[in-house]
Amino acid sequence: MNRQFRRLGFTGCLAVCLWLAAGAGVHAAASAVLRADLQRQIDATPENGTLVLQEGVYAGGAIIGKRIRLEAQGQVRIVGDGTSPALHIQADRVHVRGVELVQGGESEEAAAVLVTGSGALLEELDIRTQAFGIVMRDNERSEIRRTQIRWLGDGEDGMAAGPGELPDKRNGIDLFNSHDNRIHDNDVSSMNDGIYLESSHRNLVENNRIEHSRYGIHCMYTDGTVVRGNRGAFNITGAMVMGVKDAEVTGNTFTKQSESVNSQGLLFFDVETSRIAGNKVEGNRVGLYVEQSNRNEFSGNDVLRNFVGVQFLESEGNRLTGNRFIGNVIESQADDSANNAFSGNYWEAFNGLDTNGDGSSELAYAMNPFFQRLTSAAPAYQLFFQSPGMLFLESMFTEGREGWSVDDAPLMQPALAGTALQEGDRSGGPARNGTLALGVLLLAASAGTTYYLGVRRK
Repeated sequence: MNRQFRRLGFTGCLAVCLWLAAGAGVHAAASAVLRADLQRQIDATPENGTLVLQEGVYAGGAIIGKRIRLEAQGQVRIVGDGTSPALHIQADRVHVRGVELVQGGESEEAAAVLVTGSGALLEELDIRTQAFGIVMRDNERSEIRRTQIRWLGDGEDGMAAGPGELPDKRNGIDLFNSHDNRIHDNDVSSMNDGIYLESSHRNLVENNRIEHSRYGIHCMYTDGTVVRGNRGAFNITGAMVMGVKDAEVTGNTFTKQSESVNSQGLLFFDVETSRIAGNKVEGNRVGLYVEQSNRNEFSGNDVLRNFVGVQFLESEGNRLTGNRFIGNVIESQADDSANNAFSGNYWEAFNGLDTNGDGSSELAYAMNPFFQRLTSAAPAYQLFFQSPGMLFLESMFTEGREGWSVDDAPLMQPALAGTALQEGDRSGGPARNGTLALGVLLLAASAGTTYYLGVRRK
C-alpha cells in the first residue's frame, strides 16, 4: 500500500510539474508536449471544412495545404519554434480567425504567418513575434483585418532573449510580389516597418494604426497603391513612399515623428502621378518631404506645428493647392524644384495683401532656398537658425529668384475645410511659440549630431 501511495505521489508531482509548464504555456517545448496534434487536425479536416480548435496551446510549424476554415474556440495559442513559420498557408482561399500566434527569433527570416496561397482571409489574430509578423509572397486578393501585431520582448512569454533593437527587428506585415490585397483595421506596434509593400500593386492599406516603428507604412516600387485613413505616431517616419506611380495617399494622420534627425510625417521619393490629399501631419520634424518626385497633386492637407512644414528637393511639375501650413517653425524649403504650381495655399507666417477682397493675396509667397542651401553645404550653420544675421542674409539673397518655388495666390485665411484651430495658434500665440522653442532645441541637437558624426543626407 505504501508503495502504491509513493507511486501515486510521484505521478501526481509529475502531473503538477507538467501542468505548471503548460500554464507558463508558451515555450515551444512545453507547448509541443501539451498539444502536438495541430498538423494532424488540419490534415483530418476535409476540403472546404471548418476546424474549430479547442482552447489550449499548440506547437507551431503547421502547413495548411487545402481550402479550410480554421477558427478558435476560447483562447487558442500557436507557438512557433522560430526556425519556420508558426503557420504556413499554401492553399488558396483559406480563412483563419481568432488565433494567437507567438513566434520566436531563432531565425530572423521566419514569420508567425506565411501566406503563399491567394484569396486568404486572416482576421482577429493576435501576433507577438521576434521575427516577421505576417508575410505574403506571390499571392493576390487576400485580406488581413482586425489583427494585432507587436514585437515580442526578450524573455516575454517564456521565449529566449532575442534581438530587440530597431535594426534587428522585422516587419509587421510584409508583402512582395503580392497584388490586389486589402490590409485594414490592424494595429501594429514596435516593429521595423509596420506595413511593408515591395513590387506589389493595387493594394489597399486602410484604417491601420502603427506606432513605435521605423516606417509606419513603407511602399517600394508599387503602382496603384491606396494608403487611406491610417494613423501613425512615434515612428521615425509615418509613411515612406518610394519608386511609386499612381498612388493615392489620402486622409491619413501622422503625428509626433520627431525623435530622429531623419523624421518625417510623409516622405515621397521618386513618386509620380500620385494624389496626396486630406492628410494631417502634425508635430513632426518635417511634415511633408518631397524629393525627385514629379507630376503629383497635393491638396487639402493640414501641415501643423512641425519643425519644417514642407521640403521640396529636385522635384518638378507638382501641383499644390488648398493646403494649410500653420504653426510650423519653418513653413517651407524648396531647392532645385522649378515648375511646380503652388496656388491657393494658406501660409500662416506670410503677411499678404488682399486689395480686391477675394481672399487671396496679390503678393506672391516665395520660398527662399538660402538657408537650405547654406546648411546643406555646412550643417553647423543650423545653429544660427532665425538669428538676426541669418535673417538679414536671407533677405539679401536673390540669386536665381526666377526659379524659386512661388505660391502665386496665397490665401489670407485658412480654408473652412481645414482643421479647427485655437485662436492662439492662428495668431502665433502660445502654441506657435512653444513649437518654435522646441524646434530650436531640436535643430541645435540635430546640428551637433550632424556636424560631429558626419551624417549626410543620402
